[in-house]
Amino acid sequence: MSSLTPAYLKINLLAGLTVALALVPEAIAFALVAHLSPLTGLYAAVIVAFITSAFGGRPGMISAAAGSLAVVMVALVVQHGAQYLLAAVVLMGVLQLLFAAARLGKFIRMVPHPVMLGFVNGLALVIFLAQFNHFKEPGPDGAAQWMAGPELAVMAGIIVVTMAVIYLTPRLTKAVPSTLVGILVASVGCALLGIETKTVGDLGSIAGGLPGFALPDVPWNLETLRIVFPYALVMAGVGLIESLLTLTLIDEITDTRGQPNRESLALGAANVVAGLFGGMGGCALIGQSMINVNSGATGRLSGIAAALFLLAFILFGSGWIEAIPLAALVGVMFVVCEKTFEWGTFRLVGKVPRADLFVIVLVAGITLVFDLALAVIAGVIVSALVFAWQHAKQVRAAVSHDEQGWKIYALEGTLFFASVTPFQSLFAPKDDPQDVIIDFLRARVVDHSAIQAIDALAERYRLLGKRLHLRHLSPDCRELLDKAQGMVEVNLLEDPRYRVADDKLA
Repeated sequence: MSSLTPAYLKINLLAGLTVALALVPEAIAFALVAHLSPLTGLYAAVIVAFITSAFGGRPGMISAAAGSLAVVMVALVVQHGAQYLLAAVVLMGVLQLLFAAARLGKFIRMVPHPVMLGFVNGLALVIFLAQFNHFKEPGPDGAAQWMAGPELAVMAGIIVVTMAVIYLTPRLTKAVPSTLVGILVASVGCALLGIETKTVGDLGSIAGGLPGFALPDVPWNLETLRIVFPYALVMAGVGLIESLLTLTLIDEITDTRGQPNRESLALGAANVVAGLFGGMGGCALIGQSMINVNSGATGRLSGIAAALFLLAFILFGSGWIEAIPLAALVGVMFVVCEKTFEWGTFRLVGKVPRADLFVIVLVAGITLVFDLALAVIAGVIVSALVFAWQHAKQVRAAVSHDEQGWKIYALEGTLFFASVTPFQSLFAPKDDPQDVIIDFLRARVVDHSAIQAIDALAERYRLLGKRLHLRHLSPDCRELLDKAQGMVEVNLLEDPRYRVADDKLA
């Protein structure tokens, strides 16, 4: 590889180290959310990050154990145990492989930009709010309660110092990632000054060995499939949506183009392997991906390095990593949230249609309250309905008469299911003369609903004993017309050449 220059190696290795440090508390926290051991989350982070970085379609993107999947997993783990979850993770990977084999990843390009903005802003808010869980500690009765007094002040102080170092470091040097400098300054400062605060080790030990291969210990029968399939299907969808939308976001940031199907394939393979090696599976993480890209690492090496560093932490460096103040990593994630959130969204007020602003808020809100998959699906549906409604209102006709006294309707706009009613309201068969022409030269007939509307209109004129002439219809439109047969004027030199989206056409 000609790109393996000293500068490239330094940027990507340091970025990988920073990402690995940021992955530790996230992977542990997500595992605990799903009622799993910390190593289950860490093993997933190692396996998923390595495979997707090495073989995926978006260099620079970081995938690992994810909170969006953990909230789906928790019910399965509580009801049936961790082994059923591992089976569901394997099946999730298989479903994602089938998705990639069908080459469906390209459809992520159809997600409207307002949905993307809502996704980014919603996820930034989710990451931001998730950090406040670290401000809680067990109370005398065992229930979690908020920090208070000196302990809260110390944690807040470390967060502020870490964030200040991250923002100020680029003004002094860009030789090392500012996030890594912030973590090191906070960790060394707390050690030298003897400051006591929550550390990564308080979440759980990360010490362990290499993950071992084992088939999930579940009955391999239809009853097991009935239990795990619904969870696997939801997790596969959530993982694909989050990964492919993050891929699109990084495409925009880096002005490059990723490969959605290849990323889906790598993600599916990673989840199959994770399930077979005791990991909880995962998908793309927008926070860690932003850390990586903002550090200047847009190649595969940084993600591979992050996975290897994380594995080294588990095998050899658990004591050091567990001593890192949790507040330092919270500060890193706060900066990530600030840089991820699209602040330019507020400047769009009054400059873009209100429907687009509604979609942005809707997607962000559903992401925050429910989950990402539901938010994106809702956003796409609303955007499609708005698009259909706006185009339905644009159907119009310029009315004129020729020298024979025939009335001519020169149709303009797109004729499809949503514009059928406005189309029909343009005509008054009872009041029209004996011969009427509808000219489709500046109109586009899109679907079978439009064909049916033309047929119905032709029938109305026929029952009144009047002649309807249809000009400039595309050949496939003429083939689909039933009641309007014999009323079509063919002019091959001017007929449109578009095709109607209709299942009757070969």
